[in-house]
Amino acid sequence: MSKVLRLAIAEKRTVFGGWCALPCAFGAELLAAGGLDYVCVDQQHGLIDYAEVTPMFTAIERAGGIPVTRVPAATDWMIAKALDAGAQAVIVPMCETPAQAAAAVAACRYPPAGIRSYGPIRSALVRQARDTATLGDEPMCFVMIESRRGLDSLEAIVATPGLDGIYVGPADLALGLGLEPDLDKPEKEHADAVAAILEACRRHGRVAGIQCSGGASGRRYADQGFGFVTIAKDSALLQAGTRQELARARGDAANPAASGYT
Repeated sequence: MSKVLRLAIAEKRTVFGGWCALPCAFGAELLAAGGLDYVCVDQQHGLIDYAEVTPMFTAIERAGGIPVTRVPAATDWMIAKALDAGAQAVIVPMCETPAQAAAAVAACRYPPAGIRSYGPIRSALVRQARDTATLGDEPMCFVMIESRRGLDSLEAIVATPGLDGIYVGPADLALGLGLEPDLDKPEKEHADAVAAILEACRRHGRVAGIQCSGGASGRRYADQGFGFVTIAKDSALLQAGTRQELARARGDAANPAASGYT
């Protein structure tokens, strides 16, 4: 039986994870083998179709990691298929209202707590269970607040019964605030919005998650109280590593611009 994300979060202050944008099971396995707690397979902005999800989950588990996914949209059947394939958490994008948050939660839970239909084709195998309590209650549900409208409804969204946490995508949040998209945003308006999400999660006993540009940024957010922190992305690591080695080969390794992380 693979590790359980809900228990991992309960046992330690912060779990650190990776992010897959590339449809490659071996790439996902390499990330997990690096010691990350979880690896998220991105079906929204990544180049990953549903047929590639299951082998990526398998590779993550084989390397000792916990499979998570960001679904393409807040659609109940997409959420259910991700959970049936073995995801231990779903990250649902673009949540702007408490009704949308409640719908995401309902899609994760079996009746009477939700609307998820029963067909745990792979999750029953990896969880070694077929009961709805294990298969329906263990997976975690995160929603993303990425707009002014979502921030306006922050308190009500975070208070949604059954919601496990909020996941911050700094770039889309920046766009929602009229700023340029990036992961490390110095603008006060952006920092205040992130802090407000963190504090709301604290008040309601939810997990605060965030996408980071790297380990140093992840450490800062963990110290602030974020409990679900993504620090590495496959495509970004490939770019950064290539730039760094090319800079060294060309003799300009001291040039920060030559080894940027994007």
